[in-house]
Amino acid sequence: MSGSDISEYEGYRSPLSTRYATKEMQFLFSDQFKFSTWRKLWIYLAQAEKELGLEITDAQIKQMQDNWNKIDFKAAAAEERKTRHDVMAHVHVFAEQCPLAAPIIHLGATSCYVGDNTDLIILRDGLDLILPQIARVIHCLSKFADDFKSQPTLGFTHLQPAQLTTVGKRATLWIQDLLLDELALRRCRDDLRFRGVKGTTGTQASFMQLFNGDEEKVKNLDKRVAELAGFKKCYPVTGQTYSRKIDVQIISALSSFGTTVHKLCTDIRLLANRKELEEPFESTQIGSSAMAYKRNPMRSERCCSIARHLIALSINAANTHSTQWLERTLDDSANRRLTLSEAFLSADAVLLTLLNISQGLVVYKKVIERNILQELPFMATENIIMAMVKKGGDRQVCHEKIRVLSHEAGAQVKQFGKDNDLIERVKADSYFAPILSDLGSILDPSTFIGRCPQQVVEFIEDEVKPVLDNYKESIKDLKPASLSI
Repeated sequence: MSGSDISEYEGYRSPLSTRYATKEMQFLFSDQFKFSTWRKLWIYLAQAEKELGLEITDAQIKQMQDNWNKIDFKAAAAEERKTRHDVMAHVHVFAEQCPLAAPIIHLGATSCYVGDNTDLIILRDGLDLILPQIARVIHCLSKFADDFKSQPTLGFTHLQPAQLTTVGKRATLWIQDLLLDELALRRCRDDLRFRGVKGTTGTQASFMQLFNGDEEKVKNLDKRVAELAGFKKCYPVTGQTYSRKIDVQIISALSSFGTTVHKLCTDIRLLANRKELEEPFESTQIGSSAMAYKRNPMRSERCCSIARHLIALSINAANTHSTQWLERTLDDSANRRLTLSEAFLSADAVLLTLLNISQGLVVYKKVIERNILQELPFMATENIIMAMVKKGGDRQVCHEKIRVLSHEAGAQVKQFGKDNDLIERVKADSYFAPILSDLGSILDPSTFIGRCPQQVVEFIEDEVKPVLDNYKESIKDLKPASLSI
């Protein structure tokens, strides 16, 4: 059975295109975008060559412009089966559609002129899609952090209860990682250049021949084509391809973003297990086919799952760059078709889901308070000791009494599954009579959170807002809707 005989349900289709990624990102990696961009590049080349004195007519350029997006995919596929060369197949098909322009299509160029420059356009446009999406998530999480900046909650180190933090302060840790990702990806975007017009091994020899050895015209051709494609600069030197180090940098930044997503969504999953925090859950959503009561964090799980794939792609880009011999080898091609597209589609898919999560996080305050009460008495022992000392008590005596009572209360919790009764034991011991009236304030969770509220406010003002100012149009219609129950 040939590929053309297989229905859409009988052949492999990537879940990144059928289930996860946005239409905008899918289009960027589509055949339509790729091959129509090839044609645009042939038009840019002809325009620049004409401007610099080659005998190319306006009619030839207009004919190409009239047909740049009218691609006969069947004819191109048939031509490629004959030529075993994808670029030449499309040159031939485009030439048949533009007979006037046929003599000057791809004039002086090598396959990488269209292949690599198109990839760079896709990388640029892909980053232009990714960056505003990251800003939207940062915006929503910042609103969440501000809303809950003063809500005490148990902190955890080693996944064991530690000093209190706040729900909002914890969210700033997620946001800080996202800000680092935004910075890394924005740098990739700002640093990105065009391969330009460099010839078969990067020497520009064919263009030196076309322009009769006029170096200035060859240099201007390189610059002009880049300008027409929307780039301010070209890489000054290339082999046949632009350095695959560029792919390493961009895929590494996307992969690093994947680690942020995995960490963030794992935190949400852990907190969902404790029933303290929950991602949005639709009224008709089913958590389990067997256990009807379940409210699984399936969005966060999906993000973690795709993020792991995104993280793993970085080694592909690194291996491809490291094995590019001399001016280039072709063993990069098939690998890059998979790695570049899947990295961007994976990041896009994760961001789509992460935005949904960040717009509707639910905080269960009563559960958080109950969990605090189970641990706070132990954390308050130092405060109890200090309060007794202020009332004239002996620190060492007080420390020993608290130590004994704490172990007794701990045994009730661990051995018998009972609630933490340390405070009741303190109240029952006459030694602590001088501070009984102060226990309420000593055990107030808000006195254990340090500068959390202020840290959140300062962080949003100093770190978040300057970044979000670059994305005002992207975030202006967002309406985060986190809940406290």
